Amino acid sequence: MALPAVQFSDDQAEAFDSVTEMLRGAGVDLVEGTLTPMAEGRESIAAVIGKAGSGKTMLLAQLTDALQEAGVEIVSGDWEGKRRKDRRTLAILAPTNKAASVLRNRGVPATTIHRILYTPVYDPEYEKIAEWLAGSGDRPVIEGLTDIALDRARAFFETNKSIPGALAAAGLRGSDFIRGWKRRDDPLDVGFVDEASMLDDRLYDDLKEIFPTLLLFGDPAQLAPVGQSGEMVFDRFEGKRRLELSRIHRQAEGNPILDLAHALADDSLGFQDFERMVEDAARKDDRVVVTPRVESSLMARSPVLVWRNKTRVRLITAFRAAYDAPGDALLPGEPLICDGIELPLKHRKKRIDLEARGLIKGAQVVFLGPGRKPGFSRLHVMGAEDPQISAASIIKIEMPDEEEPFIPSAARMGAAFLHGAAVTIHKAQGSQWPEVQVFAPDLWAAAQAGRIEAGIPLWKRLAYVAITRAQERLYWVTRYRLARPTEPLSTEDLRAPAAALELEREEET
Repeated sequence: MALPAVQFSDDQAEAFDSVTEMLRGAGVDLVEGTLTPMAEGRESIAAVIGKAGSGKTMLLAQLTDALQEAGVEIVSGDWEGKRRKDRRTLAILAPTNKAASVLRNRGVPATTIHRILYTPVYDPEYEKIAEWLAGSGDRPVIEGLTDIALDRARAFFETNKSIPGALAAAGLRGSDFIRGWKRRDDPLDVGFVDEASMLDDRLYDDLKEIFPTLLLFGDPAQLAPVGQSGEMVFDRFEGKRRLELSRIHRQAEGNPILDLAHALADDSLGFQDFERMVEDAARKDDRVVVTPRVESSLMARSPVLVWRNKTRVRLITAFRAAYDAPGDALLPGEPLICDGIELPLKHRKKRIDLEARGLIKGAQVVFLGPGRKPGFSRLHVMGAEDPQISAASIIKIEMPDEEEPFIPSAARMGAAFLHGAAVTIHKAQGSQWPEVQVFAPDLWAAAQAGRIEAGIPLWKRLAYVAITRAQERLYWVTRYRLARPTEPLSTEDLRAPAAALELEREEET
């Protein structure tokens, strides 16, 4: 088997060799291209650590290609064939829908951790189609589906490798072929986890139960999960379990956004000096913009990033006023953030349904309109593979100086949402957008507070995370002002679903 033809840096090559050795011990030989059955009781865990631009995603993609070339199958979470003793599998995971979609946009077949923790239960009749598409069954005869419909499913699958998408191409809805979801009982094989700085101890323990071979990819300069005392799960790794990438590959492209992010590593750099660096970058390159006001039109799809909740609430209120949003309802196109699932334990199956479809805490959602039942909302889950759903919703919009939020939609139980026009930098972690607005007065407030996290001034960690959310352009907002929108809110930019997954059932909340 030929090794990757890409030009690795020395630290990438060393990390690739170390992971190759780890995988060989687990029965996957990337050099010879051979596989042996998974051994019971063997555990291998390591982490690839590096700042933005150090080539973590490139390394992940090359390792994924090498595993596939060796015969390892990708497990996506949307359907799994029958288990074989000699079958070796790989799942590429991210903590959020948006983080998974960032990888998919770069050609890496990623899914969310929740989609692996919970597995779909297919209707036996339609599972025959899945088995046929995956090459483990004969072409089925399904009542109500024509040969033309099956041919459409085959053509779709050959291009996209998505079972739900192929069944949707045949004219089926998700509620036709997925009967429910269940917590995964059986372990998998090899797991790659991107954005591992977002993992808390509980999620990490869940992953260790499922994957005997686990490789984490994380950025040590990001913010640790809330409640972990500034520590990330890979901070405990030592020796060969901790593979560090130090060279910044994209620096050579003269990317001013990354230049600013990495300048924060200078211990002597103060906030005012850093802000002058931002101004200098803006004069030289239009990928950095210093502006005295927030652009309301950008807030509909990429939230303003702030530190303080008080700032977040005031910006959301200004956004809704700028679009003349009514006081008792949401406008189609308003952004939301999932704040969790409010269901009692006896409704565990309903919770799994919601989470498996992408409504996990922190998911970014766009409101499309009211559902057919009272308390239901039609939603587009940003970054989800099947993004458009309808679900029982509890939508809370906080108001300045008000203890109780305004609630335009309130089912008795279901998915809870906050408005998403502005979010805290903590919640933005794991996401990226083409254009990002960072609210600088909040970073100044963090600098004035003098807080330190894991030995680093908090404002620097906040600034690093906020800046590296921007893929193409960074807006550094300097004042409490909001520019009025030039066009009304719209949902025209949201793609049609591959398979509409309806949650409005008779027994639903």
